[in-house]
Amino acid sequence: MIRPRAPFLRFLLPVVLAILGAGLCVVLVPAETKAVQQQFISFPDSDIKSHFARPMILAALCFLPALAALCYACGRTLDRYVIRQFASIFAICLGALIMIWLLMDLQNNFSDFKESPHPFQTMVDFYGTRAPAILMLLLPYSLLLSSLYSLGLLSTHREIIAMVQAGRGVFRIVLPVIVSGFFFTLFALGLNYHWAPIAEGSVDAILKESVGKPAMVASNVLYHNPENHRLWRIGAFPANYENGKALIDLDVTSTSEQGDLVSRLYAKTALWDRTAKQWIMNDAVIGRFTKGQPTTFETFKEPLKMPSWQETPWQLVKPGLDAAYLGFPDLTTWLNSNTRTMRADPAPYATQWHYRLALPFTCLVTVLLATPLAINFSRHTGGSGVFLAVVLSALLLLFSNISLSLGEAGTLKPLYAAWLPNLGFILLGFYLFRSRVSGRTLPHSLGRLFSFKR
Repeated sequence: MIRPRAPFLRFLLPVVLAILGAGLCVVLVPAETKAVQQQFISFPDSDIKSHFARPMILAALCFLPALAALCYACGRTLDRYVIRQFASIFAICLGALIMIWLLMDLQNNFSDFKESPHPFQTMVDFYGTRAPAILMLLLPYSLLLSSLYSLGLLSTHREIIAMVQAGRGVFRIVLPVIVSGFFFTLFALGLNYHWAPIAEGSVDAILKESVGKPAMVASNVLYHNPENHRLWRIGAFPANYENGKALIDLDVTSTSEQGDLVSRLYAKTALWDRTAKQWIMNDAVIGRFTKGQPTTFETFKEPLKMPSWQETPWQLVKPGLDAAYLGFPDLTTWLNSNTRTMRADPAPYATQWHYRLALPFTCLVTVLLATPLAINFSRHTGGSGVFLAVVLSALLLLFSNISLSLGEAGTLKPLYAAWLPNLGFILLGFYLFRSRVSGRTLPHSLGRLFSFKR
């Protein structure tokens, strides 16, 4: 009576997760769709396709656990056994790393939370908003530790040897762990599309707003309009500036076609009238410059309207946005609108655009590096393989940061800067797999790799 029901019970988890995913879609997707619509109202020049993809990607993320559970249910007995060993250890590693990270970060920000009139609510908002960025940070390390420990444990108990003697190859044994790394890569790819970088960029705003200080999106931004010969300097863009909040401390310099100084306008605040499509300058002073004549200054007590100036706030803010805190749609918008005019160096934004796609694959690369080094067939504990896996993961992080810096500086092409570290370490992972399958020891494999004579 029990055996016929067992296959059906295996599919109970995918069904439950699919129902939960549908429930999350009902809650999250309409809210995200509304946010996309607000994006187009606040930033009319936003890239349409990439922003419209946000609700669809969010829906896919909601159903991704159900798809992973379905793959588990369709797997064979040994596959499910390996996954259970890996999953339980992964949950412990991820939970432990999150707790350690939260304690360290809480120690750094506790003084800021104390200044808030509602410290507990501020903490919940602060870490709840940063959750996607925290997961992006800790997922590769959790996958590394869980892969090393779970496969190392199977090796220590001689279960790997028993599976090999049963006719299953080494790659086939660890394939469930690699597939898990692939699913986590898809999950990280979805988070890094928009929500993780945006969350990390909102940290300062949450802390400032909790103590009643104005949050600033950007400060000391320079914008050059070569067509109209104007150079803008904006002291600060307050949060919600796109919905009518005044820009602070403006300085607009106008020149002639020959480059001669014509006028300079100072204003304490400036509002963009979306309906009339004109600027309203408050507490404005204009200095006018004429060759051979003294400079004249005119002070305006009433708001000064500038209907001929068609620059918009969402155009002015772009040079001041930090590329590291922009999602894939915003980076696409920036590149489409700024690369044509070359008003700012596109290298940091192009590099981050490619990095949004490359960074999630660190999860898969980490698993590919850890799995062959965690397996051990000899009697000793295999500590050298574990040590090498940790070292290689640290080198991957180091080379990724160096490559990213070279790309943002324009020394390396953005595509190469984002992808070269991953590609290099993927090839290394496949080489280690081949060496492990062929039965070569770790020192012998490294000797062949670096052409050392034995």
